[in-house]
Amino acid sequence: MDAVLERLRAIVGDAHVLVSVEDRASYQRDWRGRYQGDALCVVRPGSVEEVSAVVCACAEHGCPIVPQGGNTSHVGGSVPLGTGREVIVSTSRMNRILAVDAPNNTITVQAGCTLAAVQEAAQAVERLFPLSLASEGSCQIGGNLASNAGGVHVLRYGNMRDLVLGIEAVLPDGRIWNGLRGLRKDNTGYDLKHLFVGSEGTLGIITAAVLKLFPQPRSRAVAWVAVPDAQTALDLLGLVASRAAEHLSAFEIIDASAFELILKHIPQAKSPLSSVSPWYALIELADSNATSTLQVLLEDILATALEKAWVTDAVLAASQAQIEALWALRESAADAQKIEGISIKHDISLPVSRIPEFLQAAEQALTEHFGKIRIVAFGHAGDGNLHYNLSRYEAERNAEFIARTPEANRIVYDIVASFGGSISAEHGLGQLKREEICRYKSEVELDIMRSIKRVLDPAGIMNPGKLL
Repeated sequence: MDAVLERLRAIVGDAHVLVSVEDRASYQRDWRGRYQGDALCVVRPGSVEEVSAVVCACAEHGCPIVPQGGNTSHVGGSVPLGTGREVIVSTSRMNRILAVDAPNNTITVQAGCTLAAVQEAAQAVERLFPLSLASEGSCQIGGNLASNAGGVHVLRYGNMRDLVLGIEAVLPDGRIWNGLRGLRKDNTGYDLKHLFVGSEGTLGIITAAVLKLFPQPRSRAVAWVAVPDAQTALDLLGLVASRAAEHLSAFEIIDASAFELILKHIPQAKSPLSSVSPWYALIELADSNATSTLQVLLEDILATALEKAWVTDAVLAASQAQIEALWALRESAADAQKIEGISIKHDISLPVSRIPEFLQAAEQALTEHFGKIRIVAFGHAGDGNLHYNLSRYEAERNAEFIARTPEANRIVYDIVASFGGSISAEHGLGQLKREEICRYKSEVELDIMRSIKRVLDPAGIMNPGKLL
């Protein structure tokens, strides 16, 4: 291994080849603390040419490669397996905004740019890059693309796949494919960028991208409301969608268990309502017109909902600070759960209309199998994405419950599949669901995916043990 280390140092410099246990530690452990690997080294190239040279060196020496952005994966997709032979290729130094084309509503960025940096660059030219995640200060664009990130505004703007026009990538043999085209229409054959979006680093390393920009919202109306149950929350969603139409930017739901953990563990969190409810919804309307009357529109919608008893209590944000405070409650859900302890996490998607049926069927099946457990459910109801997480109430019994993860997964995922859903909505497969997916994808789908992998990465060096 000394030969490959010397080769890598010659490419990127000694300072950017990390070999000590201390230097590698944070790159080898996932955000959730579930996966811990052991790499040969961490390499931090500063350009696409250096990435290409690093990949060539690894290929020649037979070293597997783990592409890594901000290392915020929830499924172990960005950490090594633990063989001690893998080379982590971090894109963190490739963090430049390459071009902003406001008239074309595009921004071209290197893969190591944080999501927050891209949002800020868009804002500087009075545009919006709409992807919004709780990890936006640390997650990187390359990882957002490789995992087809979703977030809270998918309802209006789509997933990361919908927000990219072109990418640049280094293939497993070291060749550079430059597809950085800012075109809405390019009907010249296979749309190759979509092979890399959602590929979790198994087909190559994304090094840059052309992303879509949108008009910047100049008026927003945000409300936190209490609803009696999930079905009523969806009734409310239908009402808001019909009355607000294209102004509806986000519709999030959160159950009482999730909200209880937020209030328990997040110091600044305070309930905006005086009453306690089984479910809550966070609604956002947005408009690029500064004089829009969204606040009045949302007030009228909620008045109708109150008359129908679809909403039992509500608060509308009266300032930007209050908007941020309401959103902070929703975005603290994952952190609050992490503080509470380990849980069995499910990132699932369902047809929006089937969410209440799923919740009822899953709770009944899980309770019959395990007895009393804590179910924490929250997510992006507007696009059918639920984060559905399970644990014991008693910490001393939780380890025993976590050890039964395969049983819980089978119950949840079989019900998801029966309703025409997906076992991974926005987090990807990584190591966590690599085997599970074989039960829920057809052999035809899996064969096509494996065939693509064999063509682009015949030696199997790109992020082995992930996704497939």
